[in-house]
Amino acid sequence: MLPELESIAHRRRALGLTQFQLAEKAGVSQSYIAKLEAKKIEPSYLKVKAILEVLDSLERGREARAREIMSTDIISVQKDDVIQRAVEIMTQHGFSQLPVMDGERPVGSITERTIIDKMRNGSVNGPVGKKPVSMIIDDPFPQVGEGAPVTIIASLLRMYPAVLVHHRGEITGIITKADLLKTIS
Repeated sequence: MLPELESIAHRRRALGLTQFQLAEKAGVSQSYIAKLEAKKIEPSYLKVKAILEVLDSLERGREARAREIMSTDIISVQKDDVIQRAVEIMTQHGFSQLPVMDGERPVGSITERTIIDKMRNGSVNGPVGKKPVSMIIDDPFPQVGEGAPVTIIASLLRMYPAVLVHHRGEITGIITKADLLKTIS
């Protein structure tokens, strides 16, 4: 039997489901679930697929959502602020990145890495700290709704240093890798 099939009983129990409840949700008989878990039948692809989809769906339903792990205290810089201000804010709060805003609208991001790269390669004439953030702005952080599941957020955080959370067009929070790691416990 495939390892995923062997996990059906464990996953079902972890969700607090009886064989009958799982069978009803997956559109199969309770005896089919019992025989499958006891390894007494040759499984049907379509039936097993339906069972696994139900289990996946129920597990995702219990998954933490953006609104539960986001930080609502969004610390940002304005696009016209000088880079030195961004550095001071990052240092003061222990952040390595900040959203860059134009009023209340996110227009980009700034990271320690970008600042260091600009200092190193000399692509900004004169003292870097006195230049506006808009001169070295990176792309904005991706945005998700407050109901976005942690799996989506984790995927985004593999590519971006932070994710902004919105509700009805208004930015309501930010999630970083540190916020995501807090969900492990």
